[in-house]
Amino acid sequence: MSLSPILYRDRIYIIQDIILKLTEYDELNQTALISFTGLNLKKHRCILDELEVNGLIQKCESPFGKRVVMVYKATQKGKDFCRSILEPYERMFPRKKESVLAVNNTNSISNSNDMAKYCHHNPVVVG
Repeated sequence: MSLSPILYRDRIYIIQDIILKLTEYDELNQTALISFTGLNLKKHRCILDELEVNGLIQKCESPFGKRVVMVYKATQKGKDFCRSILEPYERMFPRKKESVLAVNNTNSISNSNDMAKYCHHNPVVVG
């Protein structure tokens, strides 16, 4: 039985990726946000809830035909937090470039710096 690497991303980078995607697109519905950031809603909903409780993102319901969808948007507090805390943290402790994976096939990324900014994963082999 061969072991394959398990993709792992530190919580701080998940938070940064969420805020950066919401800043890039202004607002995203829940499905798009989860897809663009490469998350699992069942596993990572608690992070979205904590970001909302702490005022870093806001969530609102938006009618879509007969349904209601959840729409997320980065707050100014979230953008400031990303700029003043998360970006310096990443400069000091950069993600490993050899472990970069694109999480959004529909969004073409023009260069490796853009990819590094949004789509990092750190592989960990569990044995």
